[in-house]
This record gives sequence, C-alpha cells and structure tokens, in this order.
Amino acid sequence: MVIPSWARLVSCAALFVCLLPAQDKIDFTKTIQPILEKSCYPCHGPKVQMGGLRLDSQAGASKEIHPGKSAESQLYKRIAGIGDEARMPMGGKPLDAAAVASIRAWIDQGAVWPEGAGVAAAEVKKHWAFIPPERPAIPKVGNPAWVRTPIDAFILARLDKEGLRPSPAADKVTLLRRLSLDLTGLPPSIAEVDAFLGDKSKDAWQRQVERLLASPHYGERWGRHWLDAARYADSDGFEKDKQRQVWFYRDWVINALNEDLPYDQFVIDQIAGDLLPNHTQAQLVATGFLRNSMINEEGGVDPEQFRMEAMFDRMDAIGKGILGVTIQCAQCHNHKFDPLKQEEYYRLFAFLNNSHEADVAVYTPAEEQKRAEIFRGIHEIEGELQHRNPDWRDRMAQWVAKVAHDQPNWVVVKPHVDDISTGGQKYLPMEDGSLLAAGYAPTKHCVQMTVKTDIQNITAFRLELLNDPNLPLGGPGRSIKGTGALTEFEVEAAPASDPKKVTKIKIAKATAGISLPERELDPIFHDKSNKRRVTGPIEYAIDGKEETAWGIDAGPGRRNVPRNAVFDAEAPISYPGGTILTFYLSQKHGGWNSDDNQNNNLGRMRLSLTTAPNAVADPVPARVRIILALPREQWSPAQEHAVFSYWRTTVPEWKDANARIEELWRRHPEGSSQLVLSERRKTRETHMLTRGDFLKPGKIVEPGVPAFLNPLPAGAPPNRLTFARWMVDRKAPTTARSMVNRIWQAYFGTGIVSTTENLGTQCEPPSHKELLDWLAVEFMDRGWSLKAIQRLIVNSATYRQSSKVSPELYEKDPFNTLLARGPRVRVEGEIVRDIALAASGLLNEHVGGPSVYPPAPDFLFQPPVSYGPKNWYTGKGADRYRRALYTFRYRSVPYPMLQNFDTPNGDASCVRRTRSNTPLQALTTLNEPLFLETARALAKKAITEGGNTEDQRITYAFRRCLSRKPTLAERAELQALLERQTQRFKEGKLNAAGMTGGEPDPELAGWTAVARVLLNLDETITKE
Repeated sequence: MVIPSWARLVSCAALFVCLLPAQDKIDFTKTIQPILEKSCYPCHGPKVQMGGLRLDSQAGASKEIHPGKSAESQLYKRIAGIGDEARMPMGGKPLDAAAVASIRAWIDQGAVWPEGAGVAAAEVKKHWAFIPPERPAIPKVGNPAWVRTPIDAFILARLDKEGLRPSPAADKVTLLRRLSLDLTGLPPSIAEVDAFLGDKSKDAWQRQVERLLASPHYGERWGRHWLDAARYADSDGFEKDKQRQVWFYRDWVINALNEDLPYDQFVIDQIAGDLLPNHTQAQLVATGFLRNSMINEEGGVDPEQFRMEAMFDRMDAIGKGILGVTIQCAQCHNHKFDPLKQEEYYRLFAFLNNSHEADVAVYTPAEEQKRAEIFRGIHEIEGELQHRNPDWRDRMAQWVAKVAHDQPNWVVVKPHVDDISTGGQKYLPMEDGSLLAAGYAPTKHCVQMTVKTDIQNITAFRLELLNDPNLPLGGPGRSIKGTGALTEFEVEAAPASDPKKVTKIKIAKATAGISLPERELDPIFHDKSNKRRVTGPIEYAIDGKEETAWGIDAGPGRRNVPRNAVFDAEAPISYPGGTILTFYLSQKHGGWNSDDNQNNNLGRMRLSLTTAPNAVADPVPARVRIILALPREQWSPAQEHAVFSYWRTTVPEWKDANARIEELWRRHPEGSSQLVLSERRKTRETHMLTRGDFLKPGKIVEPGVPAFLNPLPAGAPPNRLTFARWMVDRKAPTTARSMVNRIWQAYFGTGIVSTTENLGTQCEPPSHKELLDWLAVEFMDRGWSLKAIQRLIVNSATYRQSSKVSPELYEKDPFNTLLARGPRVRVEGEIVRDIALAASGLLNEHVGGPSVYPPAPDFLFQPPVSYGPKNWYTGKGADRYRRALYTFRYRSVPYPMLQNFDTPNGDASCVRRTRSNTPLQALTTLNEPLFLETARALAKKAITEGGNTEDQRITYAFRRCLSRKPTLAERAELQALLERQTQRFKEGKLNAAGMTGGEPDPELAGWTAVARVLLNLDETITKE
C-alpha cells in the first residue's frame, strides 16, 4: 500500500513527539521562533501579512493556535499538510519532520509565548488598493505654468522630486496623429491635418478632442480594449470550436461607449441586465459579457464539468476586468497573497451560479421596426374582426368551454436512455420528467429509451417538445434555429415477466399540434448523400423512410414554441405483470459535419402514455392552454388577447383575415442569436469545490462578498443585480482604480500600476499612487464618465509632450515610468491593419454588424491545422475592408495577421496585451494579401489624386501614411527608389503584373513598391 507523503510526515512528526522526554518543554524563543522567522515571516511577518495573518506577534498568531490542541490548530494542520487546504509554506519547501513535531509539541504543551518574544503590537497593514480611494490634495509644483490639468501637477511633482524636467510639446501634426490613433484607432486624413494646422484659435486642440470623442469610431477603438477583457470571439473554442453568432454583444459595447454610458451602468448591464426592471433588448444582450466563455461540445463531455469551467472563467473575467484583483487562485484554496478565502470565492461564485446558459433571438433596429409594423398590422386586422363581430367574446367563451377540458389524461414516464444509442449526446433528466439534450450534438442518431410501466391498455403515446433557456433560441430543438426534426418514431413492447419477448407496436395514426407542408432541408443540413431529404407533416415520422421527417419550423417569430405529437397504437398494449416499453426517436436529418452546427436534433422532450381511445395531439398552443386553466375573470387583457389570437384561427368564416395575418408573419425578420444570462426560478445550490473539482462538492455556501472589500448593502436580495451594484458602489476600493488604470495604460503604454490585471498585494508599486486615487475619485465624481477622464488625459501637458528622448533621460527612465516625455509605442494589431486600410483609401468605415472574413490561407481551416473543416467565406467587395475589429475570430485558428501582432484569441480575459517586435511582423505587412492590396490601392491613389509631379505624389502618399510631410532627404530616397524599381519593371527584371495584381503597368508597379515601403515604416505603425 502506498502511503501519501503528508501521512508519512505526520507519522514521523508523531514519532518525534513520542521520543521527546516527557519533562522537556519546547522553548519558543530557541526552537519555535527561528522556524517561524525562516519559513513563515516572509508571508506573515512584519512586512507582509497575507490573508491578514501575522505570526511575529502572540496576538496575531493566537487565532491560528488552540493551546493544548494541536489537532484543532490551523498553524499545525497547514504546516503538516493535513486537510483539504494547501500545505504551507505555500510555494516553498515543506518543513522537515522535526520542525513540524516541535510545533505540534509546543502547541500541545500549551503554546507558551514568553513575554517580550516577537512584537507587542499585531498591526495588520491593509493593502492600499483595498482601502476606498479618497481625493488627495493636488501637489504644488515648481513650474505651475506648465500645468494644464490636475494630472500635470501630480506628474510634475514627481519629476521635480527626481530632478527631471518635462519634455516640450510635440508639433501639431504629431499631436493630431497621436490623438486620432488614441481616440479612434485611425490616422487623421490630410484634410483633417491641414484644417488643424490652419486653426489658430485658442481652443483648436479642444475642438479636435471633441470631434474625435464624438466620432462613431471612438466606440470601435475603445470597445476593442473591453472586448479583450470580455474574452470576445466568434467561436466556441475547444476541439469543435463551432461558430457562434454573438456580434450583437460587440455592437452593444461599441454603442455604449459611443453614448458614454456611465461605467457603473455599463458594468451593471453586463452582469445583471436581465434582472433590471423592464429591461431592454440591449440590456439583455449586455449580459453576453459573462457568456463569452468557451463551450465544449466534444464527444463524451460532461456538460456540468464545462459549465463549471465557464463559471471559473466568468469569475476570472470579473476579477481581472472589473475588480482588478486576481481571484482565480481561491478556486482551489485560500489566496496565497491577498486576503481572499476560498469560501469567499465561492460566495462570489454563488451570485453567478443561478443562471441559465441562455440563447435568445435579437434584432437590429431596422428589424425591430419591421417587427413593430408586422405586429401593428396583425393587431389592426384582429381589431377589425372584433369590431365587425361585437359578439366575439360570447363566441370565444363557448369555444373555451368546449376545449377547456377536452384533453385525455396523460401519464408522464421517465425512461432510461441507452447511452450507446445517443451518438455521444447527453440526455439530462429534468424534474418534470423531460430529457434535455446537451453536450456533443451528433448530426444523425437514433436514441433508445426504455421504461417499465404498470399501466394497462395503453392506447397512445405523446411526445412533447419543450422550450428550455439552455437551447439555441430557447428550443425546442438543438439546431441553430432552435428547431429539430423527428425522422421516425417507433415503439416496442415486452412483458415485464419476459423482457426478451419483444413486439414492435404498429402505429395506426399520428397527429400533431402543428403539421407543416413538405419542404426541403436548409442547405446547412445537407449530408453529401445527394438524396432529396424533406420535412413535413407528422405522418412523415411513421412512414418508415429516412428521407422524410416531421418538421416543426413554422418560420421566424413562431418557430421557438412547444410542440406535441400523439401516436396511436393499432391495438391497446397490456401485460398483466407490467410492460417494458422501448422508444426509438430517430433523428437523421442533420448534415455531414458535427463541427459546424449541422445538427437538427430534438432539444427537450417528454414522453407520456394514455389509455383514452382515439387520442389526438392538442392543437391549442401550450401558452394558451395555461391561460384556459385559469378562471375567466382572472384573465388579464394580454391573456384574453392571446386566447383570441389563437381562437380566431379556428373560425372558418375568418379565413381571409387569417390569411392576411399569415402573410404578415411571412415577412417577419430572421433576426440573429445572442448568448445571454437568464435567472433560474429555482435557486441552484452552490458548494465549495475541493481543489476546484466539480466532482468533489463540499460545504454549501450562500452568496456573499470578501471581508477585505466593501460590504453588501443591508437587506439587498442575494442576486446578480445586487452583486453588480456592489462592484460599482462608491465604497468599492478597486473598481474605479482598475478602470482608470487601464485607461492610462492605453494612452501611455503602461498603467500607473503596471500589473493592470492585479492591484492586489503582489502588484507592482504604483508609479503615481496619489494620481491614481485622484483619477479614481474624479471618475466617480464625474458620473463614471469614461469620456470625461479621457478629456482630462488628452488635454494635459503630460499627454502633449514630445516623445523624443535624450540619452540622459533614457538612462534615468528607460520605460518612461516618470512620464518626462510623451508615449511612443507600436499600435495594437488591429490598428496596424486599419492604418493600412485607411491610408490606401480602401477602409470600409461602416460601424457594427456581423463579423467578416478577410483573406486567409485556405489550409488554416482544414485538417490537420484545424481539428475539423471550418467555414471561411472570404469577403468580397466592401466587406473585405472592414476594420480588424470585425474580423471573424476562431479561438482555435486565430487570424494570422492579428496573432502576429499580439492580439489575444479570447480563451481568457486579457487586460494587458503583450507587445513584441519580430521579423515575422514585417513579413506580414509586406506580403500578406490584404497588405498587398492596400499598397496597390495607395499607389493608384497617389497617381490619380496625388498631383502632377513625382514630388507631389510622394508627399501625398507619405502624408496618407504618416500625416506629416517628408523631409528633403526622405523625399529624395523615395524618389530614387521609385525610379530604380520602375526601371526594373520596364526592363522585365521584375514582374509588373505580379506587383500590381494584374495590370502589366511598370509605372503603377513602381508606385506600388514605394507604397509597400511607406506602409512598412516603423513610424507608420507607431504612435509617436
């Protein structure tokens, strides 16, 4: 038998204790204190008190020690590695057996701590970032004339202290280019530069600031930063890495930033928009922030395991993206450095753990308007019917009386699912007896379900297809439209006393609540068989053909509702000792590729039995049936209208009006889908997970917050809305600091705290702590306005400094921490591409909308580079030249150009990108197809719009890339390059058609060569 190492250590420690003479007392000063000094004080001593614990004072250590009871003392248990918590010292070498034995014996002997040993006071210093910020006084400086905003006073005070002076202001062209790139991510046009140079007014700069803050491209530029934190991508990740349609969330971020939605509301909408009273579609879409986690639908996965993985990811995103604290460590154990306990982690977790993994239909403003017109038209027709038939209420009442109790008694059965038959799909049992399909989604399978029943004389079987928030668009199917198809429904019966005596039940008749006309499958369900495969009426589910199926797709606006079908047996089924029923639900109408959302499966289903003769499917919609169960006098106007809207379809003489309404429904827009959160009605229990393992649930915890942060408001309900409001409470110590620090990072390349994702005890010390606190308070005092903070920054003298650096200044401050000069950094990967598009004139400036597919190598989306084949519909026309923000992002196959320039792929929250400089980047901007296209376009533009002389054209092309005019030396160098390259093309030494992309024009080819150089200058992709 293998004995665990910790058990061996405890045994050794016990042996040491036994060997100690009974009369020998452990001396704290000689034996215990040296052990603590060496192994414990680095984390729990005078300088650092991780977890709020000090072991260099008796008062501080006493809460971890029970004198006389070592087995109950946390100090002993943690150093001995006993229990579920991590062994101490964390990350260090474990104490040897003798040291552990000494501490144990000392505790059992009473833990005598001599007077004078250690420090008398047990002060635990609270980390500065965990104290709510207060507005510091603006410092006095030696040169107040330099100060434009209070920011400058803080910067200059530090420079004065270091004996440095700020740099002079940059020239106007450099400043405008810097401002344009910072606020919109696009370079200024030549016209904009000239207008600014010609504006001699005192407020010329401020006017440029306001113009750019008002630009719709502002939201695109700053939305990219937030989307990094939000793990935004267009695919699920993991092995399948299926496409997902979530661009509505990206649009919400862009629009919210353009509208300067206050940051506190920005956070609340994303954490709990669905819980706000009368929430809008936009607020529901905003909860996509938490749904951007990866989704695993590999074969054999346990859906609960990867729901937990998504939950951990959401916690990480909240920690990095909103709180600015690394909380992920506490998933498995108490945080090593910050005072966050594992139980507190799971109390935070509990706020998020009561949500469905929902997917809803969403509509653009144009589609919303169209929907409003359709519904208005329907209401007008229904209003006409009611006006022309004043007795409609009496007639409807007669109908209600007739159908209210016309359904037979159905008994729900809870069959066992044969795992071999599922094709890898999980069928999760629900409390109402239904089964929810989850996990891997095969495109073709026939699930087998078996149940024993004592019911005699069974006459019919009912199959209900139910909605569920966790299905696409709410179901009731698993296809991307929330629909499904039933290829065949078959039943076998056997006596319980002789299970092998199986009889196939002949289905005499099938009826359904909806029976649609025949239609061919949508292209996404093609299976390469070249067979004509169709869906249609319920009879297709009992015709014995694999090419036909019962379809339930009634079209947009009406497809995602419950359905039911009834299958009547030819003869009653009855066995004296009970019956074993086996159901076969064949679902063979999916496509060929399970990696590409081609399943057409049923989503949530429930089976029932009846003994009633001649049972038929209920034609009354489920939502109407619920209303009919209520007393008539309790109906609300909306409920009465819902009943009328169905009842009118049953009135023969209203055929023409119903046809007009059907025509309106056919105009309903398809809409799109969006992953969102929706709250569960029944609270889900949250357990602490041992070592973060979902298979090892421990203590049940209630929603709550860490003690080291601000408290929850008294009496607030324990839901996500309370949690969201707590994070942006005025007393929250880290939220405002975290956001302004990230804004600062975007402008200056490094945050005031360089570890932007971590303001905890292990963060880098802030370069200007008082400035960070001042900005945080100012941020909150200005209504959490992001644009207000950015105005302060870009209007400051600090921001407007030249980025030129002297050798002396570089030696003293190589990373520009003290900000004695302006920022000079390479722009982000997306902006590298956007600059080329803008300079060439190809940029499509349309804001928002679905992701697009710029040119990419075909092999990337085929095995073995990709696990399975992936769709990449290379854009044509204007879509080819959208901003890089809109490039479709597969997590498993990142877009090469963006990956080369350090853009994250959305696997995890990122609030601080790396910034590398590699030869591969230069090769990308020289040779990548889109960059070649931009060079050709820039060349044509220089020839046609740049002027009549080579000097004019060179200057024009140069300014489109760098904004400034070239120097004489630069112009001469470019002119020489143009002449050399053009001559080589004329002589046939170089292929002119290859350079221009088709035209054998030496002049255009020469200019294209020049354009490639300009687009690849360091200065072109650098913010000076």
